[in-house]
Amino acid sequence: MTARPANAHQARLLRLLRDGGPNSRAQLGDQIDLSRSKLAVEVDRLLDTGLVVADGLAASRGGRRSHNIRLAPELRFLGIDIGATSIDVAVTNAELEVLGHLNHPMDVREGPVAIFEQALAMAAKLRASGLAEGFDGAGIGVPGPVRFPEGVPVAPPIMPGWDGFPVREALSQELGCPVMVDNDVNLMAMGEQHAGVARSVGDFLCVKIGTGIGCGIVVGGDVYRGTTGSAGDIGHIQVDPHGRPCACGNTGCLEAHFGGAALARDAEEAARAGRSDELATRLAEAGRLTAVDVATAAAAGDATSLALTREGGNRVGQVIAGLVSFFNPGLVVIGGGVTGLGHNLLASVRTQVYRRSLPLATGNLPIVLGELGAAAGVIGAARLISDHVFSPA
Repeated sequence: MTARPANAHQARLLRLLRDGGPNSRAQLGDQIDLSRSKLAVEVDRLLDTGLVVADGLAASRGGRRSHNIRLAPELRFLGIDIGATSIDVAVTNAELEVLGHLNHPMDVREGPVAIFEQALAMAAKLRASGLAEGFDGAGIGVPGPVRFPEGVPVAPPIMPGWDGFPVREALSQELGCPVMVDNDVNLMAMGEQHAGVARSVGDFLCVKIGTGIGCGIVVGGDVYRGTTGSAGDIGHIQVDPHGRPCACGNTGCLEAHFGGAALARDAEEAARAGRSDELATRLAEAGRLTAVDVATAAAAGDATSLALTREGGNRVGQVIAGLVSFFNPGLVVIGGGVTGLGHNLLASVRTQVYRRSLPLATGNLPIVLGELGAAAGVIGAARLISDHVFSPA
């Protein structure tokens, strides 16, 4: 088993090295409330554990030059991001740099056994390529509510067969390392916070528009999960009391009107009704349509695809406007597979938020697309497990 820090000071030092890279003892001392002698003791103890190593001489600050300290280069974290229609698996080093990344299309409705057999096969492939001798921890994201302390999905609407499945326990036994499990949107938020567009923001919303729609809520730099782990489930906020039935059992949910599944359904209806030659051609060729088809058609100027994008963006924007008025974030990040619709979608979202929320909340509020794409989830997963490994045992 990987060593763990002995106290909060050591944990703080490890996270500083993870987030900031190699650093000198003097520079670390500037960021942590410890005397020079106490800092030296804690760094030496970390060196003894093998979690950190010396890394050459630091730049001179006057007087004798000190050594840089860095996280052990052989540490490896596994990030697994399970979406509704695909699996992403990546290996990172201790500083959460992605060393290898695989993607495999797969429907989450095939159930946890089949999904994790595939995920473990992908992890084994990355390991066999020489990227890792073993894993010091694994983070896993799933597209539904998670009871976080136990690492167990709870009544996920689009994941039949997953309710109560012991993800953390099962994967820990298979991988032989600590495992942490969270909602996939929370991990996307953590990924964008660590290496993406939200690096310098402490309070922000991260909205994922994929097959469904969810929101990661970051408060003071930490993900807010709520009492039972269901915070941010905005896809099931009602946008039309007389609207469509939703997979959750209610009517008129945002997710029933927009998101990858709803967008594909609406595009196919439009194609069959003769409202779009572009979509009809794509439907005839492939037998089905996806959000990617709508994005491509919209980019080519297809009026129906542009209208579907605007309508969906308006609905998402209405919900986000309420969240902005309530939470007053410093940033809103939009990510997920449907963001292939790009700036047409973003423009509709922005219009609704800036129109419906008070100027005090929106006067200096950026609403932007995420930077990391599919890597956000696996980086967030690695961040999740590193937070656990880099905390006192």
